[in-house]
Order: sequence, then structure tokens, then C-alpha cells
Amino acid sequence: MCLKRKAYCLLMGFFYFSCYFSYAQDQREADRLAIIYQEGNLEGVAKMELLKNLAFNELKNPDLSLKYAEELIDLASKANNSDYLFTGYLRKGATYSSTGDLNDALEAYFKGAEIAANAKNTEDEGGANMSIADVYSIMGNSANAEIYYTKAIQLLRNADNTILLASALLNAGDEAFNVGNYDLALKYFDESGTIFKEADYLIGTAYNLGNVGMVYAEQGKDALAEVNINEAIAILEDMEDYSPISVYLTFMANIYAKKADFTTAFNYAQRSLDLANQFGLKDEISNANLKLSELYEQIDSSRKSLEHYKEYVVYRDSVKNINEVQQIADLRTNYEVSQKQIEVDLLEQKKKTQNIILYATAGVLFLIGLLALGLLKRNKFIKATNIIIEKEKQRSDDLLLNILPKDTATELKKFGKVKAKKFDLVTVLFTDFEGFTKYSEHLSPEDLVETVDFYFSEFDKIIEKHHLEKIKTIGDAYMCAGGLPFPSNDHAKRVVLAAFEIADFVEKTQKEVEKENFNFNVRIGINTGPVVAGVVGSKKFAYDIWGDTVNIAARMESHSAPGKINISEHTYQLIKNDFECEYRGKIDAKNKGMMKMYFVNAIKENVYETVENNKSNS
Repeated sequence: MCLKRKAYCLLMGFFYFSCYFSYAQDQREADRLAIIYQEGNLEGVAKMELLKNLAFNELKNPDLSLKYAEELIDLASKANNSDYLFTGYLRKGATYSSTGDLNDALEAYFKGAEIAANAKNTEDEGGANMSIADVYSIMGNSANAEIYYTKAIQLLRNADNTILLASALLNAGDEAFNVGNYDLALKYFDESGTIFKEADYLIGTAYNLGNVGMVYAEQGKDALAEVNINEAIAILEDMEDYSPISVYLTFMANIYAKKADFTTAFNYAQRSLDLANQFGLKDEISNANLKLSELYEQIDSSRKSLEHYKEYVVYRDSVKNINEVQQIADLRTNYEVSQKQIEVDLLEQKKKTQNIILYATAGVLFLIGLLALGLLKRNKFIKATNIIIEKEKQRSDDLLLNILPKDTATELKKFGKVKAKKFDLVTVLFTDFEGFTKYSEHLSPEDLVETVDFYFSEFDKIIEKHHLEKIKTIGDAYMCAGGLPFPSNDHAKRVVLAAFEIADFVEKTQKEVEKENFNFNVRIGINTGPVVAGVVGSKKFAYDIWGDTVNIAARMESHSAPGKINISEHTYQLIKNDFECEYRGKIDAKNKGMMKMYFVNAIKENVYETVENNKSNS
């Protein structure tokens, strides 16, 4: 997520719903109202009002918020109450958006816009269209975002809610900034800023100032950028709204880095990271680490740059993968477009048939001939349409199998979602190449891809041989695991054996391959422990694993040595009888304290035979 993207994502949730509900979200209020809900004494409008406030204020449990919204939708539908029905769908969309389920969010917002349009409620229709545009913008679909921002602004100019209009203008300006149209962005910000100031709406004024500052920074007007961003930060600090402050501090680091004032740039970037860590803002932690990595790289401090880059990767992988969501959304959008085209074609065919009937009055035989021809064409059209739909369905199925393991894909198609599973004992392996990041700067794109593909293709063969599960690759890092998706008793041994083969392959490559870009040393780290595995949500199609076990495996790799296999105490206890190990000492692992680690130096006799016997018995 880019820096400015975070700012208006916050706006999307805050502005529209604070305007609509007239107060801020409060989990304590949700807890209080939940007691009233459980008593079950309310009916009719009173119960719908209770559900509306519960769905809005429930922050800890998105599933519970969705439950309240669905119940509100059901009651409002039965009572034919368009106001509460609209509110239910809008709250449903906001909750899906907050959890990263963007396709479901779009579906709910579109339904809300339809309800508001039928009820001729211009303000609600404008707000729903703004939310639709916000979701498209998060997806990176600027064309659709621009369409719905324009529609929202046109509707809201005819409504009485000036704050909502200013919010739409602000987000439209942010999208213009996203595509590099700075003049249009400033035009939107100028109007939205005027409205916010006249209404004395401080949070809107703060975001508006921050976004204007980012535009000025991109235009090279650093002095104006600093004035606006610092004024925004001052307002937000008074309001204790820390997430956008972290974003703006990172952007200030950009300004000073361009001036080569790295002392000030580092100060701003570090302040951003400290603030994000203090309040547990994962996205901002990731961005601040990336900025620090870039700054250290600019001053040729590769070690510090790599440390922050690895922290960036850890936090980046803990959030939803928007690119994959966008791919699925594109499939859905293409299908919807094709369905609309079918409706248009059928309508045109109907008009043609009506014209045929009108002209057929000249003769019965001519009428029969034209009708027969029309029916034949229609039959061919329907058959062709069915073939197209079937092909699109097959394409979607093939895409799903390319993204997910077969069992996971089958579960997703059968139940519409995938349950996350906890594995009590899994062995995780990380590798990376020493000096790869710096060396890759001197490679052409073709050579870089060729190098990574050469090594990782062989790694794939090795882990498949040992019946391990490839999880993902991150740059020059490779991650796999043993003991899932099907538990086993010897996964630690198999992972260590695979690690030896990987190290041997890299060493052999150094000696035998003459090409310069195949001359790397590999570091390997291994840890064993519990993980959670599966697919997050119902729309993120990527099999992954999470937990401290993964983070410690990454630490084992970063503290390994070229050509060596570094393992944790947990793994050591499982494989010490089958491998010759060397105690190395302890490292300080974040949130875990001091942890022992060992080099695995050699394989003892009969290990392969033991592993093969376990395969036969499993």
C-alpha cells in the first residue's frame, strides 16, 4: 500500500459512517448494547436501531459485526423499511472492506446504492457510490474509481450533507494524485478543504492538509509540502489519530532524502516506525521499515538496509494480498460485463423480432419464414452464449487450481470458504542468498529472473522429493515446510535432509557453472513448532502459514552462515540422534528472549533408511 493510500482508506471508514451515525465507533458501547440484545426484549424499529448501532460499534469481532448487519437486513426487508435496509448493507460493506474481502464489500455497497436510488434518497445514494469508488481505488482500479467518485460528487451536490460532499471530493483528489494528475488533485483538495474549514471539521481539515502536502512534495515544492504536512500532524496529534501521522512522517522522510539531508530523513522515518510499533499499526510498521531500508541503502549501509527490509517483509506478508483479490475481482467484473452484453443482445434480438412481426403482415408465408429464421438465430445465439459461459467457468476453475493446493481448492468450491487449520508440530525452512540484493542491482532483468528460476526450480524438485510443502518465495528467499497439510512423524528429518541437498546443490553450482550470476552462497535456517495454515477470509486465494514458528525460522536463517544449516533448539531435540550438530550459543529473538541455536554439520548413518520406512508406514 502506498503512503497516501492509507490516508484515504481511513477516511472511507471514518467520514461516511461518522456522518451517517453522528458519533464515533466505540467498542464499549457495543459491549453495553450486546447485553440489551441478549435479553431479547426489543422488536420492530427499536430492535433495528439496536442492530444498527451494534453493527457500527463492534470493532473486535468482524464476524459478529456482519451477523448484526445481516440480521438488520433481514428485519428491514420484512418490514419494508428502506432506511434500515440501506444501513444494513452499508455496514456489511464497511466490515468486509475492513477485513480485506473487497469483492463482498463491492456487492454490499452496490446493493445499498440500488436501495437508496429506489427510495430517491440522494444523500445515501451518493455516500454508497463514494464507498464503491473507495473500494475500487484500494484495488488499484483507477478507471472505475474515477467513474464512481464523479457520480458520488454529482449526487452529493444536490444533497444537504456538506461533510459527505467534502469527503467525496477529498477521496477523488486522492485518486487523481494516485494517477499523477496533480492539478486535478489540488482542485479537489481546494474545494474539500474550504468545506471542512467552514464546518470546523478538524479531522477532515487534517487529512486535506496532509494530502495537499503530499502533492506539493511530488511537485518538488518541498517548503509548501512541509508546512501542510506539519500542520496536519499537529492536528492529528491533538486528536490522538496516530496511523495517518505515521504515514505523513514517512513522507516527510522522503522529502529530506531527496535533499540528501539523511540525518533529518532518518529522524522522520524512525519516528514513524516508533509510533507504528507503539500502537501496533502493522501496515505502517511495514512501510516505515521499507523507508529505513531504502535510506540505509542510499548511504551504502547494506547490513542495516537488509535488517529493515526483512522486517518490512515480515509485516508485509501479515496483511491481505490485494493483488490476488484484484485478479479475482477482474474475473468477476469480466463475467458481469459479459452478462450485461448478453442482456443487451437479447434485447436487440427481441426488437428485431418485433419488427419482423410488424412487416410480416404482408403475407402469412413471409411471416412464418421470418419467424423461423429468427428462432434459428436465437437458438444459435443461446448455444454460443452457453459455450462462452462454460469456457469462462473452466478458466476460473483452472486459475483456482494454479493458486491453491487441490484439497484446499476443492474445499473452497464445495463450501465457499476454507477453514484455517492449526498444526501442533511443523518444521519450517527459510533460505536466502548472501549478498543477492546488492549483487542483483548489477544484473539485467533477464539475468535476474534466469538466476532466481535456476535455483528455485531445483529447490522445488528437492522439496517435492522429500514430500514437503512449498509455501512461497520472497525475492531471493525461499520458504517451505514439513508436516503439513498432512501431519507426519519425521518431518524435521526430511526438512534437514532437504536442506543438505539444497546446500550441496548451491555449492556444486559454484564449482561447475561458469556463468558469473550463478556464484552465490546460501544460508539456511530451520525451526519447529505450531503454525496456523490455510486461506485467510473467503476471497484471498493463497495458501500460507503464520505464527512465531515462522518468524523464528526466519531468525535462524538470518543468523546462519554461508553454506551452513542453522536450527533452533526445538528442531535440534527432534533430529539430534540422526545428525551431527554443533551448539553455537544463543540469540535474542523478539518477544521470545534468548534462544539456543545449532549448526547441523553431517548426516549420520541409516537416516535415509529410517525416513523411507516412515514413508512406507504412513
